[in-house]
Amino acid sequence: MKRPTPIRGLSSFLAAGLLCASLALPPAPAHAFELFGFRLFGSDPAEEMNDFIGEPQFYEVEFVVTGDDDLADRLRQASSLWADRDDPASGVPGLVTKARGDYRRILAALYAEARYGGAISIRVEGREVADLPPDATLPATASVLVTVDTGPLFRFGRADIVNAPPPLPADRRDEVDDPRERGFALGEDARSGAILRAERLSVEAWRHHGHAKAEIADRRVEAVHAVSEVEAVITVAPGQLARYGPVGVRGAERLDPEWLAWMTGLVPGEVYDPRDLQRAGTRLARLDVFRSQRFEEAESIGADGLLPIDLIVQERQPRRIGIGGSYSTVDGFGAEAFWLHRNLFGRAERLRLDARVGGIGRSWQPRNWTYRLGSRFTMPGIFTPDTDFSAGLAGEREVLDAYTRTGVDAEAGVTHIFDDQLSGRLFANVSAARFEDGLRFAYPRREFVTAGLLGGLTFDNRDDPANATRGIYADVTLQPFHEFVFTNTAIRATAEARAYFSLTGDDGLVLAGRARLGTLAGAPAAETPPDKLFLAGGGGSVRGYPFRSIGIQQGNQIIGGRSLVEASAEVRARVTDTIGLVGFFDAGHVGADPVPNFSEGFRMGAGVGLRYQTGLGPIRLDVAVPINRRSSDPRAAFYVGIGQAF
Repeated sequence: MKRPTPIRGLSSFLAAGLLCASLALPPAPAHAFELFGFRLFGSDPAEEMNDFIGEPQFYEVEFVVTGDDDLADRLRQASSLWADRDDPASGVPGLVTKARGDYRRILAALYAEARYGGAISIRVEGREVADLPPDATLPATASVLVTVDTGPLFRFGRADIVNAPPPLPADRRDEVDDPRERGFALGEDARSGAILRAERLSVEAWRHHGHAKAEIADRRVEAVHAVSEVEAVITVAPGQLARYGPVGVRGAERLDPEWLAWMTGLVPGEVYDPRDLQRAGTRLARLDVFRSQRFEEAESIGADGLLPIDLIVQERQPRRIGIGGSYSTVDGFGAEAFWLHRNLFGRAERLRLDARVGGIGRSWQPRNWTYRLGSRFTMPGIFTPDTDFSAGLAGEREVLDAYTRTGVDAEAGVTHIFDDQLSGRLFANVSAARFEDGLRFAYPRREFVTAGLLGGLTFDNRDDPANATRGIYADVTLQPFHEFVFTNTAIRATAEARAYFSLTGDDGLVLAGRARLGTLAGAPAAETPPDKLFLAGGGGSVRGYPFRSIGIQQGNQIIGGRSLVEASAEVRARVTDTIGLVGFFDAGHVGADPVPNFSEGFRMGAGVGLRYQTGLGPIRLDVAVPINRRSSDPRAAFYVGIGQAF
């Protein structure tokens, strides 16, 4: 045995001392990570120096693993000699340094696989590299032989936590994993990672009980070679219970520091909970006014039991301009631009001005294009840090197959974030609009004035809203309103649900589904503003059909209905890290009555798509064909945009 691991041949007591000492090493620099004193990844500073000196030293390496062949690939991955075998070392000193570093790397890999009795030998031209001087003379291409005896698998003969944290309440037990369920238990494989993970989870659990300065006070790790067992005892020092002290703010230049401290939601005197800091960080990030933000806890808890916390921020520039565009072969080109001010009065008040034009190419006459000018003012943190006030005003001319609308809309209300997944909104709105639809009604050119409320709830636990692979999105809205010209009172309701399932562990194949229902009751269709009736079709609805072209057939015209049913299904396959393929099927039905009887039938479309992943989300290119095509529908439609269809 040329190069035993540090614990073979030593007494169990000495082995425990070595392991404890290695676990107690100070943190490695940012460019590397060490475990039990052995670097797992990142470069050795000495190796970095040798990368730049000496003549190239070529070498050929043979890597032999005995004991457990299943570990061969894992051990080769840990070897710098193996990883760099196609590149020369920086002279003989560079080769010797690289080889000596492999002892540590391979040993750390053995420990990670619960192999504490292994042996490592690295020979260069038949000589053990540990005994090879850096100025040795080697041939132009040196022969390197790495042999590893994995040794037996060690299991935990003892896995104890002294001062283990008490269980969290039943509704919070999923916040911190139990170390015993993560491998730190009697009879489990004694992987080094399980010991470190048990320490981290124990400290984290105590922090969730309000002990912000919990730490590992002692660890005893003993490898008993005679029975191939590891006895590990971790001692936790919980420290005293902490309560929030004053929240300080550093780095705020244009923002009100006192208001920012209030927006964290951290109330002085309340028991410390790391979830509060996480929620505070999410809340502040929603303001979109910081380049960076972080919380810094005081080094110690005061004699009064209070823990001061500082919020350190770096502000963004307050103004922003953006442009965007879209295209489909049935709806034409669309372009939009916005101007945004993030911090009008020092409390992250936001003013956004938007302009949009669409339908270019569908018609080349500007009077047949869609236009929109709008503004929105948002004031965060009214009543509670999670409640925002918002008001908007917009003028719009919308040209559709079913109607042309020219109108002005205004709304004002509040949104509230209940938790990380649930939010709600309540708005009052007014609208005045003129509609031209060409129908032979009593009022072919009708005007409507409405006032009403809009309330809604949204649940969203998707892993990535722009490109979800798992989770659920659900939204419900109720919109009671009164129309003053025809003096009707009505209510409009919609419900939408989306679900995402990863069919493979690596999210390489995802099944996505969407369903949307809508109903309108209280007024006949002829006396209801057409934009409150339901239409379907387009890139976010039933692909293959023009935007909002699916409705109730009346003569040669399409009008909106009082009920809606939509469904979509997609299979998303990832081909590479940046390229994906999608197959999809969409269906939609618009009914004349508040409760659909499906006499009008469904319109269906299907197609395939290409996705190119970017930092802003996937660029989407879809081609769809209408399955039950009408004479006025295209034979195929192409859609380009950013983000998934749903």
